[in-house]
Amino acid sequence: MAHISFEDSIELLNKLEIKSRTKKVGLEESLGYILANDIVAKHNNPSFPTSSMDGYAIKYEDIDKEIKIIGSNPAGSFEFDTLKNGEAIKTFTGSFIPNGADTLVPIENVKVRGDNLKIITKVNKGFSIREVGEDFKENEIIIKKGTKITFAEIGVMASLNIPILEVIDRAKVAVIATGSEILDLGENGEFAQIHSSNNYTLSALSKYMGFETTNVGLVRDNKEEIKIKILNALEVNDIVVTTGGVSVGDFDFVKDIAGEFEVIFHGVNIKPGQWVMVAKVGNKYIVSLPGFPYSSFVTFLLYVLPLANKISGFKELSTIKAKLRDDFKKINPKTQFVAVNIAFENGEFVVDTRDKKSGSSGILTNLINNYALMKLDVGFYELPKGSEVEVIIYNKEFL
Repeated sequence: MAHISFEDSIELLNKLEIKSRTKKVGLEESLGYILANDIVAKHNNPSFPTSSMDGYAIKYEDIDKEIKIIGSNPAGSFEFDTLKNGEAIKTFTGSFIPNGADTLVPIENVKVRGDNLKIITKVNKGFSIREVGEDFKENEIIIKKGTKITFAEIGVMASLNIPILEVIDRAKVAVIATGSEILDLGENGEFAQIHSSNNYTLSALSKYMGFETTNVGLVRDNKEEIKIKILNALEVNDIVVTTGGVSVGDFDFVKDIAGEFEVIFHGVNIKPGQWVMVAKVGNKYIVSLPGFPYSSFVTFLLYVLPLANKISGFKELSTIKAKLRDDFKKINPKTQFVAVNIAFENGEFVVDTRDKKSGSSGILTNLINNYALMKLDVGFYELPKGSEVEVIIYNKEFL
């Protein structure tokens, strides 16, 4: 079977019609979701002129006079709603500014004797008064649909008295590791067996990226058992991710099971992960990844993440340009993805492979303290120090 190019595989993914669904959530549960509708202000904020600090509301024309204090307006009180010439009203942070007042004089700027007020340090006209609609105005679009909800959006929506809102539902992702050679945590087996890391790595990565994730666990090289696990996972998930069993070996059953559905592609000219397979099942997907840990990690980023992001309304991973710190020799002809160290120095991104281990696609430790993958196009070539390369940022803590 001829492998397609990396560019063709991405083009096939981009052509898929992926529909999002929405749901309603409570405001406090909305963190990290994508907003499904515009948030429009139903009123001005503030709705009336208010004080931004403790002080006295006055008419600016009286600033050089001795003024009579007629009362106070604690926050939330409208007892004194009108101010006349020669009068002052004690006002607190967030308090209503009475009609007729146009300036707020801070407490530390005045001297009070009984009911009389003398301003000892002048302020400008209009000082410390929040005008109507200073924050937002009625019918203004405050937050646009498609916005990822953070603490800031939650705070604004709380001020708008929005307890329930509509968001784009997050993709539901299930991860299944296959292979009779793998053991689960706590299990002991034969010398030739290894402990599974794929389902734990990819489940954690999926959660880190913001998706609802289920670690289905392990299943041995039994075609019927694998098929049951996949079909059961498809019932409640948007994407079922499998690792192992997708190559051309005698016990690679996953490719046969996924092959019963609409295969988008099987085999891409990339390193690592050439035997990646994507199949469509109605409006859901099976993404079968290689069994080697580094291969499964890279192909998850390349092929699972774009599908899950589109379902969830999330943005794609950031791709940037960076300079090579050292010379680099490419010795594999395929499109290659290399774990690199990345730093921002002297106004530009710089990458290198220092302290990275070289060898097979089973080296998972290269991902520790790693933030990015360097993408290298097809061919054999040498890149001198200072060459510009394309880099995919996958660690949110870096940017």
